[in-house]
Amino acid sequence: MSPESLAASAASAVAAGAHEVRVHPRTPCGRTSLSPRVLGPVLTSLRAAVGAADAGTTAGRPVLVATAMSAEPDAERRPERIRSWVSLPDLVSVDWHEPHAEHLTAALLSRGVAVEAALRPGTDGPARFARSPLASRVARVLASAQGPATGSGPAAARSVALAVGLLAEIGHPGVPLLLHGVESGAWPVLRLARRLGLAARIGLEDTLRLPDGTWARSNAELVAAAVAY
Repeated sequence: MSPESLAASAASAVAAGAHEVRVHPRTPCGRTSLSPRVLGPVLTSLRAAVGAADAGTTAGRPVLVATAMSAEPDAERRPERIRSWVSLPDLVSVDWHEPHAEHLTAALLSRGVAVEAALRPGTDGPARFARSPLASRVARVLASAQGPATGSGPAAARSVALAVGLLAEIGHPGVPLLLHGVESGAWPVLRLARRLGLAARIGLEDTLRLPDGTWARSNAELVAAAVAY
C-alpha cells in the first residue's frame, strides 16, 4: 500500500499492456484518503514509474485517482480536499450516485483536472448525470456493471445483462465510454466491451481471478490476460 509498492505494481501493469493507472492512495494504516499529504507522494512515485512527468501531459501513462466516499466519508468536505491538492492527478473518477457528486466534479474542473463520471445501474447516478450541466464537460463515462443484478442463470450472464441495460440507459453521452464488471462478471463484461469497441479496465479491484478461474498473482497478470483475452 506504500507509494513505492503502488508504483512497482503500476510499472508491471504498464509493461504488461495497461494504458492507464487507477489508484486508491492509502495512509500507512491502509485507509483510503484524499489528503494532499497522502496523494502527493503516491503521484510522485507513480509518475516516476510510468513515465508521466506532470498532470495533463500526453507522455507516459495517465494516472487516475478514485474519490469514493470511503476515501472521505464527509461528502461536503471532499471538494475542500480537492482544492487543497498540490499535486494533481491526470484524471479523477467521481461516483455520481454519491452525494454532492456535481459539486465535486465542479471543484475538479475548476482546477483543470479531467473527470471520469462513474455510473452504476440501480442508482439515480445515470439520471442525475444526464440532467447535469456538467455532463458535457467530463472526459469519460465509466459504465460500472455492478449492482443488484436480477434474474436467473449464471452470475456472469446476469452481469452482461446488467451492462447492456446500463449502456442503454446511458445512451450516447458524447464522450468516450469505459465499461467494466466485477468478480465473476469481470471477464464476460470485458469481452462485451471489446466487442462493442469500448475501453475496458481490469485489476485486483475488479476481480482476483484469471479467466480460467485460477487466482491472479498481480495486477500485471490480470492485464496480460486481458490483452490476450
